[in-house]
Amino acid sequence: METVILNPTDLTRAVTALREGQLVAFPTETVYGLGADGLSASAVRKIFEAKGRPQDNPLILHVLDQAGLEPLVQGTLPPAARDLIEAFWPGPLTVVVPARPLIPDVVRAGLDTVAVRAPDHPIARSLIAGLNRPIAAPSANVSGRPSPTTAAAVEEDMRGRIPFIVDGGQTRVGVESTVVDCTTSPVTLLRPGGLGVEMLASVVGEVQQASGQGPVRAPGMKYRHYAPKAPVVWVQSHEVSKVAQVLDDLAREYGSIALLAPEGFPPPPSGRAASLGDNDVSAAHRLFQAIRALDEGTPGAIVVVWESDRGLGLAVRNRIEKAATVRVVP
Repeated sequence: METVILNPTDLTRAVTALREGQLVAFPTETVYGLGADGLSASAVRKIFEAKGRPQDNPLILHVLDQAGLEPLVQGTLPPAARDLIEAFWPGPLTVVVPARPLIPDVVRAGLDTVAVRAPDHPIARSLIAGLNRPIAAPSANVSGRPSPTTAAAVEEDMRGRIPFIVDGGQTRVGVESTVVDCTTSPVTLLRPGGLGVEMLASVVGEVQQASGQGPVRAPGMKYRHYAPKAPVVWVQSHEVSKVAQVLDDLAREYGSIALLAPEGFPPPPSGRAASLGDNDVSAAHRLFQAIRALDEGTPGAIVVVWESDRGLGLAVRNRIEKAATVRVVP
């Protein structure tokens, strides 16, 4: 299959492809999504085939606004969902709500709930408006790989697997949306993401953490994700001296290592280094692209230094934890 890169100023071919049941990768404010008509089971199955995605991993439907969500909800919209939508849509927030039967089982992974969000990116919103139906779209990468934040990263994973990629430049946020189950009281954080938990709490009060038990109601909860080809070693410390000692030990074990760390950490004695910046927002923005770039150098291991769990720091920590094969606490 030939993969065509589309100009973002002319989305006619992309909308036509979606109408015909084909796949289109496109940018959102979080990461690039791999989109299909969310109400067509046959179209959505192509997402799972292209990504190699497990069938029990539900998808997120993308709509324009609450008016686009309402026809998908069984019964009335939970009050917490309504409040969160009013505060944060469009944006990097996904709400899990009771699902109407019109949503294909393959989207919901057979659950009685569905995850829905309204993206805040002009290309994504134009595609939704042009199709005039919800778009199902997980991240546009081979399942388990780091999520793509550029069209080039999508092409690296998906060339020959999908027909179209819309190139909209680098995404703004850099990690996926925050997913909140609004069918529980209090609401449950299923996946930390581009909206900090503190912001959720400012609207709905208490936010409980998912227990890890029961069915998987949102993507990113069950399987190893976000991993490059090289093994990832997660170092939980911000003390330069302690990290330096760990790097020496890891260099003896893995040979050349690549370092991904906040500003202020010196590069390893052998290997490459990349910066996460000096705050959680820059870390989220840079994380996946930096991991992919370091992986291109075929290091023995990629060492990621991160501790924070405040704001977007929690999402960064979650992604590193999912990608890591080893965790070190000096």
